[in-house]
Amino acid sequence: MLTEQQKADLKLQLSGNKKIAVTTHYNPDGDALGSSLAIALLLRAKGHHVDVVVPNVFPPYLTWMPNSDEIIIAAMEFDKARKIIESADILFIADMNAAHRVGRELESIVKNTGAYKIMIDHHPNPICEAGLLYSTTESTSASELVFRFFKELYPDAPLSLEYANCIYTGMITDTGSLSYSCNRPLIYEILKELMEIGVDGELIHRLVYDNYSESRLRLLGVALKNMVVMRDYGTTYLFLTMEDLVQNEYKIGDTEGFVNYGLSLSCAQFTAFFTEKRNRIRISFRSKDQFDVNQFASRYFDGGGHKNAAAAYHYDTLENTILYFQEVVRNHPELKKFKV
Repeated sequence: MLTEQQKADLKLQLSGNKKIAVTTHYNPDGDALGSSLAIALLLRAKGHHVDVVVPNVFPPYLTWMPNSDEIIIAAMEFDKARKIIESADILFIADMNAAHRVGRELESIVKNTGAYKIMIDHHPNPICEAGLLYSTTESTSASELVFRFFKELYPDAPLSLEYANCIYTGMITDTGSLSYSCNRPLIYEILKELMEIGVDGELIHRLVYDNYSESRLRLLGVALKNMVVMRDYGTTYLFLTMEDLVQNEYKIGDTEGFVNYGLSLSCAQFTAFFTEKRNRIRISFRSKDQFDVNQFASRYFDGGGHKNAAAAYHYDTLENTILYFQEVVRNHPELKKFKV
């Protein structure tokens, strides 16, 4: 994907010892951390000073990741985060396609920094202004693209086990353990190379998926109890109220993956998961096969994401949001075909 001229320009940008910042989207997940930490690990090995800045706290089940304890969390150390981005020579933007996804507090700082910007992302329709855009939707994850990016730029660079673990974690978590967005041979060639470096896939699975709190399992039970099946439209949805969250001691990351349970029914082609926040409703969408939830989220909820995984916010009550969702599902042309 990189032209020879781009490679030459990048190597010039990265010559000497540079101050580099890496940032990612609000509510960082496994791919956001995997891609960001991998960038930092490789560039530190090249002699650069690299800081990773994330907008807010990340889930506890990701705290095992290499150097995660060195991440600067802007919500906790805003002035430090701001100075790092403003004083950087180069800013890597990972796993996000627009500056607003970094959150309101950091958005203007990311936009206005004088650093040379390199964006590595796999979401459609990137609108982030950058000196270099390394982006395609033909990827499992931003972490996969980070691997491909540095393979092109430094094909002979030695890769550490810590780096490989970060890439693997991003690829696995952004595909639901290779259950979607994974039908390309290149993915398995990369996974093979990561395994040859020493990645223990079974261990990472346990660290990510068998490392949850009691509150998360109890919340999952509540969400499943709240599930509604719109069988005539091939649709399901789940929801959690603010009261559900409080009663079950919700912590950031506890609801990760809940939306996927709505697709486990044989009748479901499309599912949504609603979480009631203080002043808005967080919605996650998932789909099977050809139903495009990116288009659905964009058309009805001003959201977006990928073909089979997207998200949005809706600024209304939970009850009204669900009523609106039911209405658009009943009238959406691609879903009406399931009606008996």
